[in-house]
Amino acid sequence: MTILHLSRRCFEIVRALKTASQRMHDGETRRTATCSCRGLKVVLAGEPRRVYACSCVECQRCTGAAFSYRAIYADSAIVEQKGDTRSWRRTGSSGQWLEQTFCTTCGSVVFMRAEGLRDALSVSVGCLEGQAFPAPMVLHWPNRKHSWLCLEGIAENAAPIP
Repeated sequence: MTILHLSRRCFEIVRALKTASQRMHDGETRRTATCSCRGLKVVLAGEPRRVYACSCVECQRCTGAAFSYRAIYADSAIVEQKGDTRSWRRTGSSGQWLEQTFCTTCGSVVFMRAEGLRDALSVSVGCLEGQAFPAPMVLHWPNRKHSWLCLEGIAENAAPIP
């Protein structure tokens, strides 16, 4: 087998995988997450694994609000990404890293990854288009929430996101 033959075969395999991935996402729900300036766009296919809120101090600082509202998707859910990003990694309360990805122009955190969330990303729901998004299933770090915060019907989980 020649190198040229192997290169062609690799190309064919990559093309088949892309086609299979596109087929897998056909007919599924697609949502677009954008930053404030619309310079960063991430298209996601399928439904989130879980939707949560978090009132840890780090999420309060990141969002500038009393809690974050995020949806966990598989990494493979990203079918398109346009725009420049930067990432910033920090150590969370659990001792594991969290990496926030944001637009280089406006600074909006569109998604994040975490050491404890293998092969997944956590998308800021406020960046997703449309208002018909599921409510959070759980509030993480309820012991750090503001005293006035009441998310009726939302379970509270004192442990960090697994």
